[in-house]
Amino acid sequence: MSGWEGFLHGLSVAVQPDVLIYCVFGVVLGTFVGVLPGIGAMATISLLLPITYYLSPEAALVMLAGVYYGSQYGGAVASILLRLPGTPQSAVTTLDGYPLAQQGRAGVALFTSMISSFFGSFIGIFVLILLSGVLASAATAFGAADYAAMMILGLVAASTIGAKHPAKGLAMVVLGLILGCVGTDVNSGVQRFTFGQTELMDGVNLVALAMGLFGVAEVIANIHVAERTGVPPRVALRDLLPSRAELRRIPFPALRGASLGSFFGALPGTGSTISSFLAYAAERRISRHPERFGNGAIEGVAGPEAANNAAAISAFVPTLALGIPGDPIMALMLGALVIHGVQPGPLMLEARPDMFWGLIASFGIGNLLLLILNLPLIGIWVSMLRIPFRWLYPAILIFVCLGVYSVRGSSFDIFAVALIGAIGYALSLARFNPALLLLGFVLGPLIETNLRRALLISRGDAMVFLQRPIAAAFVIATGLLIVMALVQTIRRKSRGAQEAA
Repeated sequence: MSGWEGFLHGLSVAVQPDVLIYCVFGVVLGTFVGVLPGIGAMATISLLLPITYYLSPEAALVMLAGVYYGSQYGGAVASILLRLPGTPQSAVTTLDGYPLAQQGRAGVALFTSMISSFFGSFIGIFVLILLSGVLASAATAFGAADYAAMMILGLVAASTIGAKHPAKGLAMVVLGLILGCVGTDVNSGVQRFTFGQTELMDGVNLVALAMGLFGVAEVIANIHVAERTGVPPRVALRDLLPSRAELRRIPFPALRGASLGSFFGALPGTGSTISSFLAYAAERRISRHPERFGNGAIEGVAGPEAANNAAAISAFVPTLALGIPGDPIMALMLGALVIHGVQPGPLMLEARPDMFWGLIASFGIGNLLLLILNLPLIGIWVSMLRIPFRWLYPAILIFVCLGVYSVRGSSFDIFAVALIGAIGYALSLARFNPALLLLGFVLGPLIETNLRRALLISRGDAMVFLQRPIAAAFVIATGLLIVMALVQTIRRKSRGAQEAA
């Protein structure tokens, strides 16, 4: 089916009562955690992973995606009112959103962020629909060797593109691959890295790993936050209405930001944070009055907010099509897909059209709900900023324990999530990216399966990865990325030595 036919089919899936209910739940919860600095979408999605075992694949993915892009809306609230970014993507919004709030224009800044986010999201949806035909045509051309090479490229790209320390990223990927080997080998029945523990015969629990790396580690990192700094101003519904002059300054920055976000979000390994900063830099560069930026420019709110929401939607392109996450949250989405036995890649569009198109259609419904709900409920979201974090983290830890225990009914998983959380916090202190570990863990078994299948078909001839054009292209691209990472590391070391001299 064509892109628009698929979208209409997806609407029939997205409006089903169970899917629609979880879509509403996801976007409302996402806005809530986006408003509260210190929690974040990563920790929330990790906490929700146990629930997905009891939902249909479509409802589970729609709910988790709703939390993700809903947090983009909520993250702007704390950024504008308290200069505390609720999400990393909203950090750039503080540059002009907070000065607007100090000038008594907090309502206008919030309206600008919400309408720009809505516009950017729909541009991202449009990009997804356009690219669906490319994914469908590629599905029939992929074999086992192509899938294995593609996933290896995804791991290398995620750990090297835009990374300050590519070696640390590759180390996390390798550690994730090793953890993915734990358990009983499906082909031979041999136990690998279980060390006599019967609880490890089925492998490391994905929910425990995700909750530990992102839930518990996030709590440990923010546990010192006793109170919110500052008191948010009260915002009435009438304060949201901008003047005509301000309203005219929103559309074009939002369009430029959405275009940038859609492009960079669809690139593997970039993410929405880069898009928001690039959009801000672009608006400041082309503005006739660059001196207004940093002092309350409407364009400085509209461009970045449209960019990070467009990137949040288009980030699903590399995630679903190639298995390459644009940011750490997309790595969690891959984990949710694996929980339901869905293999990301070009074949997903043909194998699971209900899930693919239902997810895309839910983006439109969810963003419309966010715009309708957030404007009249802005007073409630502002009041949420008065909740101290010390009241929140005990409840988060309780939900972590209950959630991980509900999956297998094993107390071993509770101790495992505590240990993984401590390790995850230590990794973050050492500036290792835990999301790459999760990505290696999720894709490791899929790489092993396709690698074995490709070698079995070729009777053990490894040249099959160079004889097939698609696989050869992925192998060459992987080699180029590794070379670029080595060159980047050597240049950084030589630059550091020159500065020291």
